[in-house]
Amino acid sequence: MTSGAGRAARLVCGRRSKWVVLVLWVIVLVALGPLASKLMDAEKNDAASWLPGSAESTQVLDLQKKFVPQTAPAVVIFTRDGGLTAADVRQIQANTAAVRSLTAHGILGSRSVGPVPDRAQAPRAAQLIVPIVVGENGWNKLPDAVDDIRSAAERNLPGVAVHVTGPGGFGADQSKAFQGIDGTLLYSALAVVVVILLITYRSPTLLLVPVVSVVSALFTAQAVIYLLARHAGLTVNAQSAGILLVLVFGAGTDYGLLLVARYREELRRHEDRHEAMALALHRAGPAVIASAATVALSMLCLLAAEMNSTSGLGPVAAVGVAIALAAMVTLFPALLVIVGRWVFWPVIPHTGSAEPTATGVWARIGGRIARRPRAVWTATVAVLAALSFGLISLNAVGLSNAQGFTNTPESVVGQRLQDRYFPAGGGQPLVVISNAAQGPQVKRALTGLPGVVPASVGTPPGVAPVKDGLAYLEATLTDRPDSSAARRTVERARSELHAIPGADAKVGGGAAVLKDTAHASDEDNKLLIPLILAVVLIILGLLLRAVVAPLVLIATVVLSFAAALGVSALAFRHLFHWAGEDTAFPLFVFVFLVALGIDYNIFLMTRIREESWQRGTRQGVLVGLAATGGVITSAGLVLAGTFAALGTLPVVAFAEIGFAVAFGVLLDTFVVRSVLVSAISLDLRDRVWWPSRPPARPQEDEAARTRV
Repeated sequence: MTSGAGRAARLVCGRRSKWVVLVLWVIVLVALGPLASKLMDAEKNDAASWLPGSAESTQVLDLQKKFVPQTAPAVVIFTRDGGLTAADVRQIQANTAAVRSLTAHGILGSRSVGPVPDRAQAPRAAQLIVPIVVGENGWNKLPDAVDDIRSAAERNLPGVAVHVTGPGGFGADQSKAFQGIDGTLLYSALAVVVVILLITYRSPTLLLVPVVSVVSALFTAQAVIYLLARHAGLTVNAQSAGILLVLVFGAGTDYGLLLVARYREELRRHEDRHEAMALALHRAGPAVIASAATVALSMLCLLAAEMNSTSGLGPVAAVGVAIALAAMVTLFPALLVIVGRWVFWPVIPHTGSAEPTATGVWARIGGRIARRPRAVWTATVAVLAALSFGLISLNAVGLSNAQGFTNTPESVVGQRLQDRYFPAGGGQPLVVISNAAQGPQVKRALTGLPGVVPASVGTPPGVAPVKDGLAYLEATLTDRPDSSAARRTVERARSELHAIPGADAKVGGGAAVLKDTAHASDEDNKLLIPLILAVVLIILGLLLRAVVAPLVLIATVVLSFAAALGVSALAFRHLFHWAGEDTAFPLFVFVFLVALGIDYNIFLMTRIREESWQRGTRQGVLVGLAATGGVITSAGLVLAGTFAALGTLPVVAFAEIGFAVAFGVLLDTFVVRSVLVSAISLDLRDRVWWPSRPPARPQEDEAARTRV
């Protein structure tokens, strides 16, 4: 090893330098470790951190601060089987007085509206709307605020059911769902990694080294992202923090598995473990680095997204992958060399021992594929194409609040009661801000708009109707804000109000936010999917120094993505009975499956290329598949298991991403990479490396012609 890469590999695992690497990592963990636990404090879960930055509804949120603080109204619903009694109504009035006195946790009790009975002659239910200030970080206080409101509202009301719904109620339930997310995901992912490493390595001691390394990477990544969020303006929310954990655990463990597999091979050829590790790093390092670069650059492409939640995820994930790579090519190999061969006990790879992969399962599978490669890959493509027809069931138009949970929290029950007895838009009004001079004209147009409760149009009590030359109006919708009917009302409102000369009217509120989010997600899909494909294609071309092979790999991964999405859509509809998918679901699944799925193709094809230049393409494919099959399968199981851990959260959007990515990774690992890519490479032979070409081997070429 005379290259710069070889010297760098020796530096990591040298007889003295390995200790330097260990000490440096200990210093990093001591310095940064305490900051990792503060990442949740730096999260921004307010509406602006999720919404499309340039959307009209986001502009309204910004302008709205001139009139009222950003609030999440809690809608309290009182009901009794058989209807409310006169005594119930009196007690509800008394409890409302107690609610009006609440000020803790951002509650604006003095601005409460109601209680308002339903429109029946004998009231069956009553509704009280209580604003809660959330601002930038107030969303984390919603559970406490809702608990205080509920406690005051349900006093001395035996037999009366009290439910808190609306934005405040849903926000509180979502906050509870994300409480302890780091711990839940960490322990779930850790359990998956430990079990799969035990099965893979069959060694209770070896698994400790990758676990220690990947946990060190996770804590370091969380600390670095905390510092960037506090001092560099990086936006982190609960979504990106949860995905960061899964991504670092899954990708980091995958890189470790690949290095261990190559290290084990070299230990069978070299007595000196330092030399064996240096060779393993030198030969497997480029594939690992290329894989991490593919993931990191794909994530950075998300910066071009219009959705703030999507663009914020990009740098968070990229930083996590970069730190996972750094840990697994420095700390991990240094630890392996420090502990020595005994760590592989009871299956210790001694010098000169046989390489088991040469006659293993994947060697036999490769032999069968080689008999009729064209028939194998055409049949595989047909099956994947058939699975892709499940895309017909895909309904990624967004999830309503009630559809967003895998269970049925109180806010969902409350919304159902609200829909039954009151205008469905109560608590989530349409918000219109216009120039003050045209305010009366805007109000008249809004009052006559279909889908709006005419009597509700106006300025809430305690809010200035005009400020800084702007007029402020709210209006209650007749339909739920998360319904398609409400979105059509937003379209009508914008069409009519935008047409008023000089009004410069802007329409926001819950329904407008959902409409703008769906539109922005659709635009992000159109922009980012081709962009990420181009980035991945360029990296593959540079790595493999070929044109045909990268195109083949991209095509197989896209087909795998379509099949995974098709099967997932069918499972969501008919197995889990979920109503649809989040608007960002296709893009997130695409990013993770393409960026991470291409990893396995990189691992396979770089090894095939290495072997092809020594043995010829046919033997290169067979040897490459035999050598990498076991480790890539294990890596796929780890990654699928860690993403499946997202399903432990009672949030449909997370569970859907976890299921689709886990299934897609398994499909790519066991079918696309092992069968499809290998069969196509065997069928194309040397043409797969065009315009490069392995050294001519007449004997092999003649043998190949004879077999055909």
